[in-house]
Amino acid sequence: MMSEFFNLVFFDILKIMALLIPVLISVAMIVWVDRRVWGLVQLRRGPNVVGPFGLLQTGADALKYIFKEIIIPAGANKITFILAPVVTMSLALLAWAVIPFGENLYVTNINVGILYLFAVSSLGVYGIIMAGWSSNSKYPFLGALRSAAQMVSYEVSIGFVIVTVLLCVGSLNLIDIVVAQKKLWFAIPLFPMFVIFFISSLAETNRPPFDLPEAEAELVSGYQTEYSGMMYALFWLGEYANILLMCAMGAILFLGGWLPPIDIYPLNAIPSALWLIFKILLLFFVFALIKAIVPRYRYDQLMRLGWKVFLPISLVWVIIVSGFLVYFEMLPVK
Repeated sequence: MMSEFFNLVFFDILKIMALLIPVLISVAMIVWVDRRVWGLVQLRRGPNVVGPFGLLQTGADALKYIFKEIIIPAGANKITFILAPVVTMSLALLAWAVIPFGENLYVTNINVGILYLFAVSSLGVYGIIMAGWSSNSKYPFLGALRSAAQMVSYEVSIGFVIVTVLLCVGSLNLIDIVVAQKKLWFAIPLFPMFVIFFISSLAETNRPPFDLPEAEAELVSGYQTEYSGMMYALFWLGEYANILLMCAMGAILFLGGWLPPIDIYPLNAIPSALWLIFKILLLFFVFALIKAIVPRYRYDQLMRLGWKVFLPISLVWVIIVSGFLVYFEMLPVK
């Protein structure tokens, strides 16, 4: 009995490590892609010195952070100050547990997978609030306030976008959502929702043009101002892990997850995990491109877009989708 239990625990730990290690490596690589795209848009090379094509630049940066001194401000609440980056990073990695890379390729398959993802990504704001409050300084506190308001504002519209997808599927299970897109990806009939989801993801992950919480011009580095060394690096890694997670959510909800565009021979011979990785990279490329070409929003414009544009459109779209499905008797019955 005990040996069975230990075997089960060992197998689960192996599965978790098999997911976590590639996610952490891809976070490091994605930073390189981000900087490279940024450089190319500005007609310069980007990182190209450390390693072939500058691929080891992120590793060099990580080493630099590891050996830097961690300074905790005298007036800071020490325990909360130290916990904040750990909470941010842990929550960013926790969400990956339910991401399916194939029909039988996942760490855990729960019936309310999308709800779990939504809940964990919503909790990410706590790490930022903890960092801003515990720093006991004006700029981090203002950055944390902005971040909390921004994330809450855009989560509402993301919630309604997810509802439109769930109406078409009739299940909260991520595998069911992907399988429902075998004939047609939801990005085609629900295109406005896909656009709203993508822009809301930018705001949710504090990416340009919505990087108000860390606006260098007015808030130095926002909630990260007082952090240094590996604690700063944890925020940085958590941010990119969250960006990859939102790209994975976009791919699963709208771009057919691990499914090929057309179910024909050369395409369906490619392993399912590679299709999902390719779609995540495609969405991230657009993330990186937007960072390079779009100017930062003003705070009032950011709030107006969330509450006065996205919220009404997503609400109306929920009514349209549900009305259409009821009228044509297309509601999925489980």
